[in-house]
Amino acid sequence: MADPAKGPPQPQLILSFDYGTRRIGVASGDTLTRTARALTTLTCTGQVPWSAIGKLIDEYRPARLVVGLPYNMDGTPTALTDASRAFANDLTTRYRLPVALVDERLSSREAEAQLRNARAQGLKRRRVTHGDVDMTAAKVLLERWFDDPSSAQ
Repeated sequence: MADPAKGPPQPQLILSFDYGTRRIGVASGDTLTRTARALTTLTCTGQVPWSAIGKLIDEYRPARLVVGLPYNMDGTPTALTDASRAFANDLTTRYRLPVALVDERLSSREAEAQLRNARAQGLKRRRVTHGDVDMTAAKVLLERWFDDPSSAQ
């Protein structure tokens, strides 16, 4: 329960990342509305685009970051699990922000379904790209964190 002397909790902006070796999807949201929106997809050309990430951090001034952690359906790590953890650790080191790791199983499929639905409703006119899926997957991850922040690692 909030301390009445301090007033209600202040909303915090959160950035979410769907890490990949080719692309990193990015989404933003805030703790007041508990809604997320896809922002952008960053292209990785052999390395993490730290300059672009730094610009997003400077522009949005997030209170926390969320990173998707990939697992197979049986809960075992994937080939990207360790790389995603390393990315999350690098975010913490570089930007001194707390990072929550969220299970990203089926997030890309959920993102694809959301994008198909948007096209069917006429909300999205152009074809869906890999970048669209990546940034929408980052949105899905953030929505999952909003639904249950205690499930994050």
